[in-house]
Amino acid sequence: MSELSKAPTPDTAEDNAFFPSAYSLSQYTSSKTDYDGTTYPNPYKGGKKILMIATDERYILMQNEKFFSTGNHPVEMLLPMFHLDNAGFEFDIATLSGNPVKLEMWAMPKEEQVVLDTYAKYAEQLKNPLKLEDILEQAIGENSPYAGVFIPGGHGVLAKIPESKTVKDVLKWALSQDKYVITLCHGPASLLAAAVDEAPEDYIFKDYELCVFPDSLDSGPNIEIGYMPGKLQWLVGENLEKLGVKILNKGITGQVHKDRKLLTGDSPLASHNLGKLAAETLLADPDLV
Repeated sequence: MSELSKAPTPDTAEDNAFFPSAYSLSQYTSSKTDYDGTTYPNPYKGGKKILMIATDERYILMQNEKFFSTGNHPVEMLLPMFHLDNAGFEFDIATLSGNPVKLEMWAMPKEEQVVLDTYAKYAEQLKNPLKLEDILEQAIGENSPYAGVFIPGGHGVLAKIPESKTVKDVLKWALSQDKYVITLCHGPASLLAAAVDEAPEDYIFKDYELCVFPDSLDSGPNIEIGYMPGKLQWLVGENLEKLGVKILNKGITGQVHKDRKLLTGDSPLASHNLGKLAAETLLADPDLV
């Protein structure tokens, strides 16, 4: 049996662009997840929804001028969505541009029915999302329809979202109005948006504890096994720590954490755990009506 290649796989839709190598996908993806059958027999009956901010960008430029063909990770998006949806929370889906959500379809778990069903349920919204700026006034207004914001992972989050003043406004609203922020893996890169045009000492997530995908994997093994075609322009954890955020995890074990109303997870392996934590936390919130 021939060994799987560790060379990144060319994406012929873009010049000098690459998908993860066959070997890296054999290590990082699976046809199933660790979903354990959890459902929510007493779902939320109120009117509040979850605002999901997804990426509309397929490619991120690496230090060596190669493009990494990425997007949102489907398990990191769809498994937490399943839990919250099953717990009674509907979603509005938005991107910065209003262009379709980009997914890393090579990571879709083809034998995980709850993920596939959730994808089918929200397929139309993923193809025709809202433009975040267009709904900002309503989203952060006095009668906001949202209980919180969900920002799934995948390296595609690193494109534009961390510099977005619109995302910054949503995050500031969430903290000031005691709403939930739910994110995992590379999704916490979005929290950097709250630092745009702010003094570091005024960073709203300073001293928060969270889980995030480890920089050590992005700067080492992810390149060595051909998951990425080169080094990232910058590292998520390093930039969060500069702003006073405390990162709890060193590796990827499925670890999740709740600090006030910020719910985070370390990797795709945390998708089930974070979805369950989010659903149970929101269902137990007496202020959600």
